[in-house]
Amino acid sequence: MTEIYIDADACPVKTEVLRVAERHGVVVHMVGNSWLRMAADNPLVNSIVVPEEPDAADDWIAEHIGAGDIAITADIPLAARCLKASAAAIGPTGKPFTEAGIGNALAMRDLMAHLRDTGEITGGGPAFSKQDRSRFLSALETAVQAARRETD
Repeated sequence: MTEIYIDADACPVKTEVLRVAERHGVVVHMVGNSWLRMAADNPLVNSIVVPEEPDAADDWIAEHIGAGDIAITADIPLAARCLKASAAAIGPTGKPFTEAGIGNALAMRDLMAHLRDTGEITGGGPAFSKQDRSRFLSALETAVQAARRETD
């Protein structure tokens, strides 16, 4: 059965994930280094609190996710680990990570980090928008339906 894993600490679409999960009866694992109140009363939600160590949430997700599951993360290396485990991975803006594109995404991430480190660029990406939220909802709905078709 499909399960959803959220890299929850900085995820802006937790509420949207819960709406889709409730509609489909899908278990959600919210993984972060602090307890999340929104997960307390929902029987579909497992709140997983990991130590405040670098990549602790990523490691927990990568160790537990499997084929047919879905990861919600903006972390490109974590997305790559999830794809390697035959799971789907979607960014909070609704962009799905794919086997065909993950290598380029990792390379671009490294390039941008280098450019920031050298001062060539400053600042972050664009602000999270209503269109991003809408795209995310559509992408997650599509991913859940596809995963359920594969497991039926």
